[in-house]
Amino acid sequence: MRPEAIFPVKNFAESAKNSMTETAPPQATSPTPLADMLLQAATGGVSPELAEYRGALTPKRLDAAENETAALAFGAAVHDLGWLRRVAVRGEDRFRWLNGMVTNTVNDLAANAGAWNLVLNAQGRIQGDLHVWREGEELSLVVAADQYEKLLAHLEHFIIMDDVELLPESVTALGLAGPMAAQLLERLGLPALTEPMTSARAEWKGQPVRVARAYGALVPHYELWVQAELLPALWKALVEAGAVAVGAEALEAFRIAEGIPAYGIDIAERDLPQETSQMRTLSFSKGCYQGQEIVERIRSRGSVHRHLRSMELFGTVPFAGSELTLEGGATAGQITSAAELPLGTGKRSFALGMMRGEAELRSQTFSYQAGEAVGTARIPATPLKLESC
Repeated sequence: MRPEAIFPVKNFAESAKNSMTETAPPQATSPTPLADMLLQAATGGVSPELAEYRGALTPKRLDAAENETAALAFGAAVHDLGWLRRVAVRGEDRFRWLNGMVTNTVNDLAANAGAWNLVLNAQGRIQGDLHVWREGEELSLVVAADQYEKLLAHLEHFIIMDDVELLPESVTALGLAGPMAAQLLERLGLPALTEPMTSARAEWKGQPVRVARAYGALVPHYELWVQAELLPALWKALVEAGAVAVGAEALEAFRIAEGIPAYGIDIAERDLPQETSQMRTLSFSKGCYQGQEIVERIRSRGSVHRHLRSMELFGTVPFAGSELTLEGGATAGQITSAAELPLGTGKRSFALGMMRGEAELRSQTFSYQAGEAVGTARIPATPLKLESC
């Protein structure tokens, strides 16, 4: 049986049809290094169930849903990041060229820092997203597997007379998330970074480890980049240190609760950067880049007609593409992703959705009805807080 696709919706195909102007992400064909490791280590014929996630096959669930959510929200959760790809950017022109290809700063990045970026076409439409990391004078990109081939082809198309090479790195990554994540890293002798979007190199068992602290809206998120040969020992050590193994299903639900959009699901090729509400992807002082004229024009005019927003749901979790309405039936927007989060105090549901600007001004309470899914949605007035039992 073909592993199912885990996306933050009950019907990703319909979501893709509604939100993408070209093609959906390519189908996964192989498991991540961690999934391979867990399959090989399975005993008694019991193997972890794999699911398609962000362009790779990864464990769907590794513990009870409540335990996985509790680890992410209140403890420490170790999970697969083998669906990420890391690419070195080499050559004398690397800083100038990359600065002209992405929406955020490159030249002004600190020595061990990163930034989330969008990649635009000349019309300012989003072609994908990636993270740029700088370590000293070295530059690298981190790209999800479902965007990897398309984005690299797009970027390489613009290497004309530039001394630039894009070289895939043969590494994989584990994720460590939760408020207790830093304590576990310290137990293993690894650096617990205090600021998001910073990185450090270290050694563990005589092997190199690149530790990066990614962005997290509710809890710290870390990426641990290693050679695949080190994966079994590092996974085991993290679990023995107290981390709960977490699968893609819980990780995706938590992403939605944190309000962090995913390209191809919440963000599509038709979208303009300011429509995503992700201003941390944009620099307005970096100089020229592909699509900058449109971004600046929107900035000077002061607004766009719709925005991607985080919401809490009260009712049955709806499908992606479900319409949000105001009292009287006027369309307010559309849900792009939704999920239920089991917590010790009960279940809560969250969503991301593209909202019409005029609807946001009129009301903060919206209704939806899609099949058996009926309920209301509200854009929180204050930052989300999760409570343990």
